[in-house]
Amino acid sequence: MPKLIVNDKEIEIEEGLTVLQACEQAGAEIPRFCYHEKLSIAGNCRMCLVEMEKSAKPIASCATTATEGMNIKTNTLKVEKARKNVMELLLANHPLDCPVCDQGGECDLQDQSMFYGLDLSRFTEKKRSVKKKYMGPLIKTEMTRCIHCTRCIRFATEVAGIDEIGAIGRGEDMQITTYLEKAMESELSANVIDLCPVGALTSKPYAFEARPWELKNTETIDVMDAVGSNIRVDTYGWEVKRILPKINEDINEEWISDKTRYACDGLLKQRLDKPYIRENGKLIKSNWTDAVQLVINKIKNTKPSQIAGFIGDLVDLESMYIFKKFFNKSLNSTNLEFRNEKRYLNPDERINYLFNSTINGIEEADLILLIGTNPRQEAAILNARIRKSYVKNKIKIYSIGDPGELTYPYEIIGHDTSVIKDIIEGSHHVSLKIKNSEKPLIIIGESILNSDAAEYIFKSIKNFLTKNDKINPNWNSFNILTQRASNVGAMDLGLYKITKKDNYEVLNKLNNNEFKLIYLLGADELKFNKKDEFIIYQGSHGDKGASIADVILPSAAYTEKDGYYVNLEGRIQKAFKASYPPGESKEDWEIINNISQFLNKRLDIINKFDLETKLIKSNNLYSKESYITKEKNSSEINQSKIPFINSKLEIKQIDYYFTNPICRASKTMLECKTVKNNFKLTGTEG
Repeated sequence: MPKLIVNDKEIEIEEGLTVLQACEQAGAEIPRFCYHEKLSIAGNCRMCLVEMEKSAKPIASCATTATEGMNIKTNTLKVEKARKNVMELLLANHPLDCPVCDQGGECDLQDQSMFYGLDLSRFTEKKRSVKKKYMGPLIKTEMTRCIHCTRCIRFATEVAGIDEIGAIGRGEDMQITTYLEKAMESELSANVIDLCPVGALTSKPYAFEARPWELKNTETIDVMDAVGSNIRVDTYGWEVKRILPKINEDINEEWISDKTRYACDGLLKQRLDKPYIRENGKLIKSNWTDAVQLVINKIKNTKPSQIAGFIGDLVDLESMYIFKKFFNKSLNSTNLEFRNEKRYLNPDERINYLFNSTINGIEEADLILLIGTNPRQEAAILNARIRKSYVKNKIKIYSIGDPGELTYPYEIIGHDTSVIKDIIEGSHHVSLKIKNSEKPLIIIGESILNSDAAEYIFKSIKNFLTKNDKINPNWNSFNILTQRASNVGAMDLGLYKITKKDNYEVLNKLNNNEFKLIYLLGADELKFNKKDEFIIYQGSHGDKGASIADVILPSAAYTEKDGYYVNLEGRIQKAFKASYPPGESKEDWEIINNISQFLNKRLDIINKFDLETKLIKSNNLYSKESYITKEKNSSEINQSKIPFINSKLEIKQIDYYFTNPICRASKTMLECKTVKNNFKLTGTEG
C-alpha cells in the first residue's frame, strides 16, 4: 500500500485512490464542485487544487492518482491564492441571484465563495446571459448560474443511462442542455437537482416554497415501491414541502426516484379528514361515534366466515399485525389477503418471496436473467444498480419477455415458458452460462407470478438453481421482484389464506360474492364486482377504495405516523412521523383497537409502544433493524405433480406515475404522466 505525506502527516492508503481522497483520509478538507464520489472524474472546476512537492504549479487533486512518496500541501499561500483565482473566474458570469435563488442556504458555490473566495472582482466585462432550458415538469433551470461542472451530464449518462443532457458550444458559448430541449425520460432525472452545486438546476414544484432553515427534517423510509429507499422528509408546519434522499449504500446509495421525490404533494390533496357513511347511495359526512357504531352493528350481524379483510400497498407492519389480531381474535375470521389479484405465492420458506441476492449484491453478479419483469418501471433504484453492475463488470443481461426500453443493453431469449423448460433441461445456451457463472442473478417479476404457468416457472427455476448450487449460504441467485411496500411484511406476518388445492381462496370467494362484509385497510387496487357487500374502507385518500365504501374511516398517511416496513430484500426499517394527519384522521392501529374495544373483545394493546414491542417479539426476523436475517439453506421442491404449461409470458406495463392513492392525488405526477403521454402520441411535449 502506497505511503505519502499530507500536510506533514504520513498516511498509508489503498492503491488507486486519488490525491483528493488521500487528503480527505488524512483529515484535510478539499473544496470541489465537479468531483463526486459516484461519478467519473471530469477535472473541470479546478477548485480542488493542492500543492505537490517538485511540481511547478498546483495540481488538480481529483484527477491525480496518489502514488508512493508524494508530499502534498493543502493549506499553503500558493494553494490559497490559486483557489481564490479559480473562485473569481467561476463568479465572473454568475448573477447576483442569491436572495431569490432556491439553492440559497444549501449552495456549495455560496458556501465555498464565502470561505475560499475574494470579496472583490477584477472583471469589468458584462456578465453573459444564457436562456433557460426546458427539462420537463420537475426541473427548473436558470442556466446563467451554471458553472459547467458537468455533474448533471455525467449522472444522466452513467447512472440514469440516458444520453439526453450534454454540453454544446465552446468557450464562452458553452451551454448545458438537453439536446432536443424536452423532458428527461428517466425515472431518476431529478437527482441532478441534488448534484448541481449551484442554482442552475432546482426543483420546479418546490420553487419559492420555503427556505431550508425554515423546514423540519425527518429521516424516514419511502413507500412508493418495495425498495425501501432512505429519505428525508422536510416539513413546514405540518405540510410536507419536499423529499430528499438520505445516503444508504446498501439500498439507494444517494439517489431516489422521481416518484419518491415528487408524489408528496399528493399528501395534501383528496385527503379523508372525517368519517363518512353512505346514505341513499351518497357518502355523507359523519362522526366517529356513528361510523364505528355502524361498523359494530354490521360485524355483529355477519357470520365470521362471511367477513374478509384486504391489505393495501402502503400499510405498515404495526397496522397489519393488529389487523390480523383483530380478525383472528375479535372477529374469529381468517379471511385475510394482501394480494389484489391472483398472484402465485409459496410461503413455505422466506426465500420464496425475497430478493435474496440483495440490492447491494447486484454489483457482484456476473450474469443477469430477467424473467417477466421491467425493473426500470417496477423498481427504478434497483434498476440503477443493474446498470451500475453492467457498466462496472460488463456483464451479459438476458430477458424472457420484452421489458421495453431499459437503461442497459439486454438480449431477449424468448417469450414463453418453453424457453424456461429448455433452460431447466439444459438444451438452451443460457443454461450452461448460468451453470458456469459464479454469481448469476435470476429476477422473477410479478407478471410471471400472475400467469397460468406461475407455479411451474417458480418451482422449476428454484429447483434448477438449487441442484446447480446457485442457492447456498454464500450466494442466492433466486430473486422475486416485489412491487409494493407492504407485501413482504404481509407475507412475513401471514396475511393470506392458501391451501394445497387453492392458492387464491379469499380472492376466489370475493369474485364469487361469498362475503357479506369486506374491510379494506388502505386497499385501493382491488377489482371485483360489488353486489350487496357492506364495505368498510380505512385509508388516507378518497381514492378507488373510498368510492365503493359504505363506511369510510379516515387514517394517517405514511409520513404522519411511525411505522415499520420490510423491503423487497427482507430488511426491516422504521419510518418516522414527519407531520400530522388532517382533521379527525387517526392512525390505523388506533382505529382498529377502538373497534375491538366497542366489540368487547379487547386486543390488549395499551399504546403504540406496546404494539411495536409485541410486533418485534412476534417474529425473530424483526429482532435487528436495518438488517437482513438469513434463513437456513433452501431445499428442493417436489415437482412431480406440476405439469408443464406452455404459456406466453407478457410483461404487464404499470402506470408508473399512478401506482397508489398518493400518486394519483399528486398534481406533479399528473403533469409527468401528461408530458410522457403527449410525447408518445405526438413526438412533442406541447
